Order: sequence, then structure tokens, then C-alpha cells
Amino acid sequence: MPIYQQSEIYLVLAAFLLAAGIFGLLRRRTLVGMLISGELIFSAAALNFVALNHFHAPQPAHGQIFVLFIMGLAAAEVSIALSIIIAVYRNYRSIQTRDLTDLKG
Repeated sequence: MPIYQQSEIYLVLAAFLLAAGIFGLLRRRTLVGMLISGELIFSAAALNFVALNHFHAPQPAHGQIFVLFIMGLAAAEVSIALSIIIAVYRNYRSIQTRDLTDLKG
């Protein structure tokens, strides 16, 4: 059986994307890096939906609809996050998270 017809490959790749996204979210110190890590997490979820739908679901349209929803959610998240990053940069002249001390409660 060819490697691209095994669902485990896609699930392992999605797990790697999720782990890289969580690691980047915890380790990145800039807001843009954290935003990119969040996109990796969304990509892992989309890959999981497509792989599980392709190999295990009888109706192929459901997974694709979920992926379109995830893509729309990711686009909205990026647009809002970039506007917040621009506003933070205008006020603090930095996007480093350690410089944002006024946001602490």
C-alpha cells in the first residue's frame, strides 16, 4: 500500500504541526510569532479533519465544510490579531511581549 493511502501519516503530520504550534506559542516572544504559531494549530486541525474524513467518514463533504469553516475562522483571527498588533506597535513601538507590561491586571 502506498504511503499516501495510509491515514496514520496524515495524523502524525497533524500531531507534529500541533506540537510545533503549541511550542511556538509558548516560546515565541513576539506577537507575530505567536500569531504564526496559532496558524499552525489551525492547520493541524484542518489536516485532521480532512484526513479523518477522507479515510473514515462515509460522506466526504462534511470534512471539507469543517475545513472551510476553519479557514474562515483563521482568516478572521489573523485580521483581528494584526489590527491589535498594529495598535500595540503604535502605542509601545515594540511587539515584544515583555514590553507590554501595562496589559497586566
